[in-house]
Amino acid sequence: MLEHLNPTPQKPSRVVVLGAYGFVGGTCARRLAARGVPVLPLDKDDIDLTASGAAEQLQTRLAPDDAILVVSARAPCKDTGMMVDNIRIMHAVCTALERSSVNHVVYFSSDAVYSDAPVPLTEESRTEPGSIHGTMHLARELMLKAIVKAPLAVVRSTLIYGEGDPHNGYGPNRFRRLAAAGQEIVLFGEGEERRDHVLVDDVAEIVCRVIEHRSRGTLNIATGDVYSFRDIAERIAAMAKPVVAVRGTPRQGEMPHGGYRPFDIAACRRAFPDFRYTSLADGLKQA
Repeated sequence: MLEHLNPTPQKPSRVVVLGAYGFVGGTCARRLAARGVPVLPLDKDDIDLTASGAAEQLQTRLAPDDAILVVSARAPCKDTGMMVDNIRIMHAVCTALERSSVNHVVYFSSDAVYSDAPVPLTEESRTEPGSIHGTMHLARELMLKAIVKAPLAVVRSTLIYGEGDPHNGYGPNRFRRLAAAGQEIVLFGEGEERRDHVLVDDVAEIVCRVIEHRSRGTLNIATGDVYSFRDIAERIAAMAKPVVAVRGTPRQGEMPHGGYRPFDIAACRRAFPDFRYTSLADGLKQA
């Protein structure tokens, strides 16, 4: 669960954002800056965290009053080569943190660390990932927990959609691109899987609040609502001008997560009682 060390929000002296030009990291960096928080954005063009000497380069950038947001990753992690790169990235981060004092560390992880379950997932759910992507994130969480002396928060997000996603992953982002191009939306099977989808702006807002409260512990980022991929596709198709078709296809392989992955978001409500997630209908209009 999440514990706030700052009972009321306080601006940190500075936030170092690793992965600051990516989809999530960039949105977080911009939101922090809009709140008047000094931000040091770092990406692979600034420091290649897979290269020799990366830890030393990062160490020289860190100050004792810094909060550090770790988003940098090769994601989604699909094979052993990407796994090695992601562990190398975290090894550099951990080495730099061992040699430097910082005020707060926030790691951006994934709900993929959890086992599949027929009941809503919570922060206490079993972490036995069934994918290499989930295994990567769990390994990186454990690496940080082993060495970080400052307060550490781990935020685990479900599927993220919104403007600026570079991955074109299956779901709202891909469906919107297809519809915008006037192409039919093609589903895996009949799109019957039900998943939770969260707007990237909501993800960034939660991360900002975690940083401002200097929180420690674990928090899931999910709306608590599930929708089928067909439902999402049909909503997007109806919004397109002209309206596009939605088509199912024969499914190849097993349905991910047994077709159902809900969340119990009570911990998020307790941590941030005034926060409300953007509804899917409103989020699709914004994305």
